[in-house]
Amino acid sequence: MPLALAHSAAESAVPASVLVAVLLAAVVHALWNALAHSITDRLVGLALMGTATVAGGAVLVLIAPAPAAASWPYIAASAATHIAYSVLLMRSYALGEFGQVYPLARGTSPWLTAVSAAVFAHETLTATHLAGVLVVSVGLASLVLAGGRPDRNELPAIGAALLTGVTIVAYTTLDGIGVRHAGTSVGYAGWLFLLYGPVLPAIAVYARREKLWSQTRPHLFAGLTGGALSLAAYGLVLWAQTRGALAPIAALRESSVIVGAIIGAAVFHERFGRWRIVATVLVAGGIVIMNL
Repeated sequence: MPLALAHSAAESAVPASVLVAVLLAAVVHALWNALAHSITDRLVGLALMGTATVAGGAVLVLIAPAPAAASWPYIAASAATHIAYSVLLMRSYALGEFGQVYPLARGTSPWLTAVSAAVFAHETLTATHLAGVLVVSVGLASLVLAGGRPDRNELPAIGAALLTGVTIVAYTTLDGIGVRHAGTSVGYAGWLFLLYGPVLPAIAVYARREKLWSQTRPHLFAGLTGGALSLAAYGLVLWAQTRGALAPIAALRESSVIVGAIIGAAVFHERFGRWRIVATVLVAGGIVIMNL
């Protein structure tokens, strides 16, 4: 039977086990994105991660029951959205610094989710939630302006990161509803991974042809490890979405912006000046406020 849709908008409390799972997912998510950014050939990196996604999805499909029929439209729509997300993420990392692009993409989604819920679902934003939205908005604006007014060369990276955030909102909403209809978070995840995973590897094969293997070999470990971590991170989130309210889980997951900012400074030696520190803290703090 499908899992009951028992989590109303008013139920914002997150069980301790779900809290731990989502925070762990946030850390793992930042790590796999850092691996994706570290591979300078973005298509090869995401193709390798897609290969790991297909392999993991195949295993899950074999060991888990099939999702209920009601969840398949969500799986299909989410797979298409994940493909768009992967392409935009690849473009973002090709154009911008990790420490700016990652918090922009991830910080956009809880802010946009709260606003869209108020506009399209007629949900009332409480004073606390509105304060969180405003704090995140200020933090995102500060990230954009951290190095001064962006010049024309920076605008494509900022635009790609913001569009990536829009796709995150879309697949988070689709999966949050779909996995509760599925009756099995493992089966849902398996078919989702199996549907969207092959696309970027197929594009890489078509684009690089006989050169692909030689271009892939130097990045095998980082790419496949990143793919495995992405499976683990999103699997944890899907499981959590069957046991807690969608909005606070989506917000808590984006605490990964702090980890991402630290990785950008410590690993990629990106400038992490005073304004970027303030901006990252504001985004993370706003997300926490939205979860109160």
